[in-house]
Amino acid sequence: MTQEYQYPLMDHHGDELEAASGRKLDEVTLENLDALEPGDIQVRAETLHAQAAIAREAGFTQLAANLTRAAELTAVPNDELLQMYDLLRPGRASEATLQALAERLEYLYHATETAAMVREAADAYRARGLLRR
Repeated sequence: MTQEYQYPLMDHHGDELEAASGRKLDEVTLENLDALEPGDIQVRAETLHAQAAIAREAGFTQLAANLTRAAELTAVPNDELLQMYDLLRPGRASEATLQALAERLEYLYHATETAAMVREAADAYRARGLLRR
């Protein structure tokens, strides 16, 4: 995709958009439902980054940050995402466990923004007494 994005993406960049599988988005239709694979209905990191850029330019910085983290998490397998979600619930993990999770996110998946959020959560949980004892 180009570096300059316009909203809505489908209207302005539809010919560039692909599903996680690589299938062009205009091929993801009800008519093709029988031929679709799970990756055909999953979003690509590039699309989320484009949406984040649009949000950032429009002044929606928190939305842009959320979309950036979502883009990072497309690289994480679903079963691991579910484990991470469970660990981030209050009282489920020690500070060391959350720090290890942040390290794994940053170094294994290059998810630096998400790792920073996990570290922030660990600090907040420590301050509020919400870490596993």
